[in-house]
Amino acid sequence: MSEIHAGGSTGDASPAGVGAADWLSFAAAPTFATMALLTFLGGAPDMMCSTGQGASPLGGMVPMYLLMSAFHLGPWLRRVSGRPRRRK
Repeated sequence: MSEIHAGGSTGDASPAGVGAADWLSFAAAPTFATMALLTFLGGAPDMMCSTGQGASPLGGMVPMYLLMSAFHLGPWLRRVSGRPRRRK
């Protein structure tokens, strides 16, 4: 029976694939921050996300995009701190 390995799980990933994955990891945080800014500046009400008066302050698209941006800051923080990425 043959085994199927996800890219890089066995350590035999091509250098081009690893480089692309590294660059994609840097794209997430600025993308979500930009989406938060554009949503905020667009002024469109969050029709699908608003549940009514007194909703949570974390409700809506802008806080969601900001949280997603914060969760994806890891690669940027590692680069700024100068720590190398751990390889599995």
